[in-house]
Amino acid sequence: MSRIGKRPVELPSGVSATVSGQTVEVKGPKGTRSFTATDDVTITVEENGVTVTPRGSSKRARQQWGMSRTQVQNCVIGVTDGFKKELEISGVGYRAQMQGNVLKLSLGYSHDVNFEVPDGVTVTAPKQTEVVVEGIDQQLVGQVAANIREWRAPEPYKGKGIKYKDEYIFRKEGKKK
Repeated sequence: MSRIGKRPVELPSGVSATVSGQTVEVKGPKGTRSFTATDDVTITVEENGVTVTPRGSSKRARQQWGMSRTQVQNCVIGVTDGFKKELEISGVGYRAQMQGNVLKLSLGYSHDVNFEVPDGVTVTAPKQTEVVVEGIDQQLVGQVAANIREWRAPEPYKGKGIKYKDEYIFRKEGKKK
């Protein structure tokens, strides 16, 4: 049995959930998120929260049970608190700044990198060496942060590049004579 799937998803005050078919729509102070579950699970809204139960005891139903419950939980977290990824830029001359809806990155290339920020995500650069990606969709926030990091991933010798704030860069020793 799924330990994660057994627990109902608590709905904090100010958050409402509605189920139509296999789609759960969660509304909160930060916006609206929806999740469409597979036919292997049943989703019901009760007074204390959202409950997910499997249909049958097949392996796929048990897999979808915990995953669907976690997706609904992420929708609730997204509309209440939101998700956030912080990036750090290290390297001589490497910097970032926002210009309207475009993140302008100077990363040692012969040209500046202009990164268009997609809808549903807000990107800020509080310092020249920091970038903060925020939004209500966890997948979109993570993908945008990964796309920004991809422009100059940290290298193992000096640690130059764009890294996540909590990421550890395994350092290598340079050449010996």
